[in-house]
Amino acid sequence: MNDVRANLERLIHEQGEDMSALSKLLGRNAAYVQQFIRRGIPRKLDEDDRRKLAQYFGVDENMLGGPPQIEVKSAFPRNKTREMTMIPMLRIGASAGPGGLVDDEVPEAQIGFETRWLRKLGSDASKLSIIQVSGDSMSPTLANGDDILVDRGDTMDRLRDGIYVLRIDDALMVKRIALNPIARALTIKSDNPSYPEWTDCDPLSVNIIGRVVWIGRKLV
Repeated sequence: MNDVRANLERLIHEQGEDMSALSKLLGRNAAYVQQFIRRGIPRKLDEDDRRKLAQYFGVDENMLGGPPQIEVKSAFPRNKTREMTMIPMLRIGASAGPGGLVDDEVPEAQIGFETRWLRKLGSDASKLSIIQVSGDSMSPTLANGDDILVDRGDTMDRLRDGIYVLRIDDALMVKRIALNPIARALTIKSDNPSYPEWTDCDPLSVNIIGRVVWIGRKLV
């Protein structure tokens, strides 16, 4: 079992991964992978966790304590040179409800995305960050606790219909924006019909932080 922990730590080091980000990938608490490697807790990897990690790194499950396999059919290319970009996860939330106050924007973790995939989004990776949704006003599109990837380079200059993170009175909110191309006015609304909407808003009065380009959700 010590070989399994050594193998996992070596894979993380070689591919520049982050232990807390891998823990989140598994749907575990942020310290899960570190505790397994450094403290031996749990004694062995759960079968589902082992499979996900093997697929992520593109290796045989045998390296992580599983039975030997002839071939690993991975959703991720078996290519150690693939380029990954780490995106910071900020310790703030965008309210999908009444609004949440913004704390200091300090990264609490990083999540790796394949750089080529990020380019397909048309986003500058240096202007991407991940924050968490708070509240239910954007339900069912966004749920409380969802992680959202926000493109801070996609703001007023490129404004179009879509879901954006806004700052209103020192609070972050995530809302859907609809643009009236004739009047150049905005409608700010929620996907949950139980919440009110604001119509005919002057774009200059709205502080747009960035566009939501991806969501991550834990299945329960």
